[in-house]
Amino acid sequence: MTTTEDLPLSGLKVIEFTHMVMGPSIGVILADMGADVTKVEPIKGDNTRRLSGSGAGYFAMYNRNKKSLAIDTKSQKGRALVQQLLADTDVVIENFRAGAMDELGFGYDELARNNPRLIYCSGKGFLSGPYEHRTALDEVAQMMGGLAYMTGLPDRPMRAGASVVDVTGAMFGVIGILGALEQRHRTGRGQRITTSLYETTAFLVGQHMAQYAVTGKAAPPMSIRQSAWAVYDVFEAGDGERVFAAVVSDTQWRKFCEAFDFADFLADESLAKNAERVRQRDRTLPIVRERFKQFDKATLMAKLEATGLPFAPIAKPEELFDDPHLNAGAGLLDVTLPDGRTTKLPALPLEMDGHRFGLRHDLPAIGAGGRALLLSRGLTDADVDALVADGVIAA
Repeated sequence: MTTTEDLPLSGLKVIEFTHMVMGPSIGVILADMGADVTKVEPIKGDNTRRLSGSGAGYFAMYNRNKKSLAIDTKSQKGRALVQQLLADTDVVIENFRAGAMDELGFGYDELARNNPRLIYCSGKGFLSGPYEHRTALDEVAQMMGGLAYMTGLPDRPMRAGASVVDVTGAMFGVIGILGALEQRHRTGRGQRITTSLYETTAFLVGQHMAQYAVTGKAAPPMSIRQSAWAVYDVFEAGDGERVFAAVVSDTQWRKFCEAFDFADFLADESLAKNAERVRQRDRTLPIVRERFKQFDKATLMAKLEATGLPFAPIAKPEELFDDPHLNAGAGLLDVTLPDGRTTKLPALPLEMDGHRFGLRHDLPAIGAGGRALLLSRGLTDADVDALVADGVIAA
């Protein structure tokens, strides 16, 4: 779905004041689904554009399908112009420090007085409580929320290998926005929404909290293989490559034994039920490992797939560019990087009515789309030229 008319959020006006990952992720999800999203950024552009190292891909991944309004919001003219735009906006997104938007005159209370239908979503480190004024990052939330402990080794907490809390927190923000839109249909009024990193992390580790509540035993890090299933691990193939494989039901166990010629396992009544198989892992797993080494990676995966078992190669992110499934199913979108090179980046992981969400607007250059936006709100070309000349906007 690449034409606006086909998209579920067509006509929704969104203004975002965001940087880094969490805020832009909220915006890109709404934008991919058809919302008219304008990114308000400084005259020189969002600093996220210039990040290096692990942050070098943030802007490219989370800012497609948006327009850019590069504006000096610290100037009186700039603030007045933004206020004019916000008067009929449906949704505002922001993820700056507490109080920053209020200082600019763009806080929820002030905006809602002039636009009571406004839905205002803030991405923060913490929800209301003793920690609410702390500064947080994805990694801070992972550390204090128990996710880094569950990901790492027993004596070495380790953050997950992607900004999972930022992105998941953004997803909760979008859920809140969609809920507020539905409620607005009934009440005519908008509302304030806050999504947070810390509480998102707590939700993610909630399964381990529940495990402790149910069993009375603390969950060990996932690096310690204490699986609920007998076969649920990374195995080495005969060519030295590694494959994850799992057997998660008694039916799968029977198919597994038949496919890999474990007639003795199949005849052993003590292995018929999963709980017994788990208790005997020390006996069975070495045999399974040796059997898997009889096959190279491709053959092993083919046998696992034919049997219907869960399996996966151990892939690196850069290998996904050539993944046949992602490329065949519109799972990768062509995006032009700031230096002019093109690449393919993951689409929204969602189908609606059998269709994927596509690319309508490439990554915006600084100020790209700003002139058209201002003209659509009643300004003339001469007005915009004067704003550019005064240094209020970049176009």
